[in-house]
Amino acid sequence: MGHLTLKDLARKLGLSASTVSRALHDHPDISDATKRLVLDSAKEHRYHPNPIAQSLQRKRSNTIGVIVPEIRHNFFATVVSGIEEVMYEAGYIIMVCQSNESITREKVNAKALAANRVAGLLLAISLETVNSDHLQEVIRLGIPLVQFDRVVEDLDTSKVVIDDFNAAYKATTHLIETGYKRIGFLNARDGISLNSLRFDGYLQALKDNGMQYYPELLVKTGGCREEDGRNGAEQYLKMVNPPDAILAINDPVAVGAFCRFREAKMRIPQDIALVGFSGSPESALIEPALTTISQPAFEMGKIAAKLLLKQLESKEDDFTPETITLDTQLLIRGSSKPEAN
Repeated sequence: MGHLTLKDLARKLGLSASTVSRALHDHPDISDATKRLVLDSAKEHRYHPNPIAQSLQRKRSNTIGVIVPEIRHNFFATVVSGIEEVMYEAGYIIMVCQSNESITREKVNAKALAANRVAGLLLAISLETVNSDHLQEVIRLGIPLVQFDRVVEDLDTSKVVIDDFNAAYKATTHLIETGYKRIGFLNARDGISLNSLRFDGYLQALKDNGMQYYPELLVKTGGCREEDGRNGAEQYLKMVNPPDAILAINDPVAVGAFCRFREAKMRIPQDIALVGFSGSPESALIEPALTTISQPAFEMGKIAAKLLLKQLESKEDDFTPETITLDTQLLIRGSSKPEAN
């Protein structure tokens, strides 16, 4: 048996398709008796509205598209949970895609979601995204767009970010106050504002505390995963005068570096201290536990979703993009406290 259409149901009842549609939507012009007849028949024949046909009629669906760099990263998975909680309560479902840190896949995802007439799009850009033409096209199509965490700064959309500069500043200051002198920065790559802001916060903390910046201690891993952290640690291990502490761009990179240093028989934090970024559950499981910047991921997802709902409910002429900056918390643990061991 094929899918029963609205016209099939109308034909069975001897009514017009428009009458059946209005009865299903509780239109006041339709009598209670006709509504009962239609609803009972729809239940009997297991009729379900066709969401594709509905989206064509309304020019959009009740689906919200979400694009994240990767789901396996606990931070983004938690953000998605926050988005889903708000959108479910508002009557929307979410469709999640991951770019896998590829701008090509991000473009494909954005195009596919737009073709499926999503009501709106929530996005954290990939590490490769330095051109926003595909996102400009989403906006041109009239699809509301909200960016979170990793954003294109000059794109005129609402954004939810953390205070990356001050978070890195706090983390670096902690390392300085603990007594470390040669502090390295394990970055991903250039081009992403988040990376630049964290690096700038690190530099400013060194300057404000009268500490020297050693350019050779800036190592760019190219990515944000554990294997990238291992590769970065390998570069530090080859140095004649390596750092005594490192601020990593995120927790997976810090954990990868941690594991490689341990394999090299380095003591943490006595020989080298480590600080991450994210506040992921994994950061508390290694020994000693990783000092990290805790980011409000779930709250970020909820706020991004609410900004999108606000845009969906506003008239186009009345909409003004907003940028909301969330604060962070420095969780000081054993990986940066020599006295802890």
